[in-house]
Amino acid sequence: MDTLQGGKAFGLLKSQQEEKLNSINEAFLSDDTYAEEEELASKLEQFKKKYMEFDLNDKGEIELMSLKRMLEKLGLAKTHLELKKMISEVSGGSSKDTICYDDFLKMMLGKRNAILKLILMFEGKGKEEQEQKPSGPPCRKTFSDLP
Repeated sequence: MDTLQGGKAFGLLKSQQEEKLNSINEAFLSDDTYAEEEELASKLEQFKKKYMEFDLNDKGEIELMSLKRMLEKLGLAKTHLELKKMISEVSGGSSKDTICYDDFLKMMLGKRNAILKLILMFEGKGKEEQEQKPSGPPCRKTFSDLP
């Protein structure tokens, strides 16, 4: 019997997860609630990539430690209490400490501004600003340039 190991098993897991998220995206595309949303298909694709980035254990949900690590990468360390509040806000107060993809999409497409939604929006804007900044060493200055 051939069992998948290492990278092949991880690749299979990722592709299964992506298929599952794609099927949820399809449901949102056919949902009349979001019919007037501009560029819905491309937004859903971006949200899927962001969600898969957050889902560090590849179980199809964002759990407390995954959220903590991702926010730390963004330079926004949060306490466990703050993280639990964020998850509760997104998941609608369900008892488990995870964010499922369906709740994640409802948060991102909804009118209500959840803390996590704001963080993700500003993270995207920050990347755009970094891309616009000139790169390379600063120009040389002489004493005559000083005020």
